[in-house]
Amino acid sequence: MKKIALSSDHGGYQLKMEIIEYLQTKGYELVDLGADSGESVDYPEYGAKAAQAIINNDVDCAIIMCGSGIGISIAANKFKGIRAALCFDAYTAKMCREHNDANIMAIGGRITTIDRAKDMVDLFLETPFEGGRHQRRLDKIDTLAADSWK
Repeated sequence: MKKIALSSDHGGYQLKMEIIEYLQTKGYELVDLGADSGESVDYPEYGAKAAQAIINNDVDCAIIMCGSGIGISIAANKFKGIRAALCFDAYTAKMCREHNDANIMAIGGRITTIDRAKDMVDLFLETPFEGGRHQRRLDKIDTLAADSWK
């Protein structure tokens, strides 16, 4: 069973708590990296916490949320080896895994219903990476970005 980190700022806090409740019923091992309330906090800290949890092999993947999902996904993607995909429906959740081997899914807490989020989370967690031509493209991203990570 996958070990999953969940992280959000205040804009994603309520959705994060609902997703945690949902995933607990499915038996996943969860790590809540905060925020711990709806009080205003800065999303870069919470994107970084999720990225570090993956880099350190503390978790298998992460689900991160801020109001739109945009800021927290940008923050997480600054870390080497992180492929955080902003998803907004079932198709993007499936494709982020199947074609891009995303290790983090970002969701907009203020724009995503819990029912849609549940569908997206299920697809993110259950869809395998296809590999093949998609691996070649991921390798190319790493090669092109290598100088920026030095």
